[in-house]
Amino acid sequence: MYLIYQPEGSEEPQRWKYNPRKIMSAEREAIERLTSRNWSEFVQDVVKGSSLCRRALLWVYLKREHPTTKFDDVDFAWDELKLEYTKGELIQIRDAAAEAATGEQRAAVLAKLDEQIAEAYDDPDEAGKAQLPVVD
Repeated sequence: MYLIYQPEGSEEPQRWKYNPRKIMSAEREAIERLTSRNWSEFVQDVVKGSSLCRRALLWVYLKREHPTTKFDDVDFAWDELKLEYTKGELIQIRDAAAEAATGEQRAAVLAKLDEQIAEAYDDPDEAGKAQLPVVD
């Protein structure tokens, strides 16, 4: 999964590979303090679309590049920040949906996932080893 940030007026988006298993302990603890969520809740809420959680995640990545960045300095319009699954992650989601969904719902879900897979970024680093953004 990638966190993609493209503020209005910028030509190229900033793109960070988001793997919750690779966020350092000091960063996780800071995020837990800022969001009042434990790490597992935070990871789920990022994917569900929590603005606070996505802001905290963006702050971590910006702070890595600019260590003096304060949380209060991070502000974005909703359409400037998005999460994007990789092709491998979407294939895993599709496989799970193919087993779980039934009837007309199944066909619609699989068709939508096939469309997303066709357009998704194919991360060469995850060849055969994509992991969904879930904390074990």
